[in-house]
Amino acid sequence: MRVERAPLQIFALNASAKLGAAIAAAVDQPLASHEEREFEDGEHKARPLAPVNGGDVYVVQSLHSGPQQSANDKLCRLLFFIGALKDAGAARVTAVAPYLCYARKDRRTKPNDPVTTRYIASMFESVGTDCVVTLEVHNPAAFENAFRCRTVALTGTPLFVDYVNKHLTNAKLAVISPDAGGMKRAELLREALETALGRQVGKGLAEKHRSAGVVSGDLFAGDVAGATALIIDDLISTGGTLLRTARSARTAGAKRVIALVTHGLFMPGSAEVLGDPALDQIIVSDTVPPFRLDRPEHNSKLVILPAAPLLAETIRRLHDERSLTDLMVF
Repeated sequence: MRVERAPLQIFALNASAKLGAAIAAAVDQPLASHEEREFEDGEHKARPLAPVNGGDVYVVQSLHSGPQQSANDKLCRLLFFIGALKDAGAARVTAVAPYLCYARKDRRTKPNDPVTTRYIASMFESVGTDCVVTLEVHNPAAFENAFRCRTVALTGTPLFVDYVNKHLTNAKLAVISPDAGGMKRAELLREALETALGRQVGKGLAEKHRSAGVVSGDLFAGDVAGATALIIDDLISTGGTLLRTARSARTAGAKRVIALVTHGLFMPGSAEVLGDPALDQIIVSDTVPPFRLDRPEHNSKLVILPAAPLLAETIRRLHDERSLTDLMVF
């Protein structure tokens, strides 16, 4: 007997409306309608206006702070909306959170430290979330181990491979990790580039130690002489780590240095990093709009890649129950 699939529905909360619309368009599916109301005392509510009973529902909300709502606001609204969808009879609800807040605090580094990733997981599970999709989470293993519901840890590698394949076809390349923790991410990109380009891609590693917010370490290992060095990282905050790595790669003989970063938070200080001659380009996705930068569209060093096609493909495959292996971190 043929089993009918639950109808696909995509919602995007107001704070991520632009990204949600782009994802829905790429899926060739209209955004489902919803209502968000603000109350005088600062409380709020959100509810689906489209019927969701029996539906396979996806909710888009990137959980970065700003420009109008904090990460806490966005998280709370997403959780409440997921709860409302489950109460309304949705068969399956998937949270599509391209940038997942609090994912950097995934282990104890000081006595009595919180393990915030695990607490976030409990919140999602408590409202009935069936699956959480995120892009380039800080520590994929910690993310997966924190949740009991299904998790999808996408990698930004497909976005960057496509860019390099279009713009750096003939360049000698080396993929650089800015710290030991990012070596797996760097190796995934390097292997994907070798497959796509059909030639060898070098590699390198910069030393980094962090204690009480102070970063140190000057060692660099790798053969980047005469190469275009590709520094791969999950996010740029102030940009200090990227700049240290770029300068180390230059000292080691790199001809050009390009940063490939999935999430551009661009906190105070990052504008100066963008202007530093050690970096030729910074490539980011649009999971976090560069609203903290002054006129980013006029910055010739900054390239913003759309994440919607990757997220749309993930939603299509989840709905059709197809493999996600080539899109995920392993």
